[in-house]
Amino acid sequence: MQITTQKMTSAKVFWNRILHNRLAMFGGIVFLLIVLLSVFANFIAPYEYMAIDPANKFMMPCAEHLFGTDQYGRDIFSRVIYGGRWSLTLGLVTTIISTIGAIIVGSIAGYFGGTVDAVIMRIIDVIQCVPGSLLTIIIATMLGSGLLNTCLALSFGAIWGGARLLRGQILTVRNQEYVEAARATNVKPFRIIIRYVLPNSIQPLIINACMSIGGTIMSASGLSFLGIGIQPPLPEWGAMLNDSLSSFRHYPYLMVAPLIFISLTVLSISLFGDGLRDALDPRMNA
Repeated sequence: MQITTQKMTSAKVFWNRILHNRLAMFGGIVFLLIVLLSVFANFIAPYEYMAIDPANKFMMPCAEHLFGTDQYGRDIFSRVIYGGRWSLTLGLVTTIISTIGAIIVGSIAGYFGGTVDAVIMRIIDVIQCVPGSLLTIIIATMLGSGLLNTCLALSFGAIWGGARLLRGQILTVRNQEYVEAARATNVKPFRIIIRYVLPNSIQPLIINACMSIGGTIMSASGLSFLGIGIQPPLPEWGAMLNDSLSSFRHYPYLMVAPLIFISLTVLSISLFGDGLRDALDPRMNA
């Protein structure tokens, strides 16, 4: 009963900190609005994102087409809010995959230590010697375009920093008394990691994962812009930028809407992530 009360109190304190952080709330609301626009694009978009109207191509923003039309007469506003589905999916799925990978690698290295830790950390050192963007581009080129392949390419480069972070936290936890007591009662290592070690060391990784969603969306957009991510005519934000590149000189407004949505999404996630970090770390409020 006492443990349950403590958990309820901690949750209440956490939400109070979030609610009283105006920037975090602003970021959370903006991100929620972008998510809702993308989820309910079928009902909000005035046109089908694939609908071609050559008679109205390159229309400037107006009441009929809020963000104008592209070289095929497609409504940019409709394509942008539909494109949020692809961009947000890339960011969230990639973060989930990389976080799971980081938990597995970091837990093994941190808990078992010794030779296992040394081998894993040297492998991570070698991988991280390659610039992250270059590594992602190489893997994306090898795997090819598409949603799953793009997620895998982005995830591979993101695993190792999270694994190193979690490993450092586990090194400070694995010799605590409650972990030693679990070992003394012959609890299996996997159960010790899941039940005792991870709950007390995963908090920084969660914060890092939330903060990295925005960067992942930018990286995914960059891959699509280079032509090795999501491909046109799918309305992913980076793919839209790539699609409008040939007409940018004479019709620069084609790039404005995707850039605005990318920037707003990344900014809102960053603001909320900062608030989440502050709410989970009491020292930030000291």
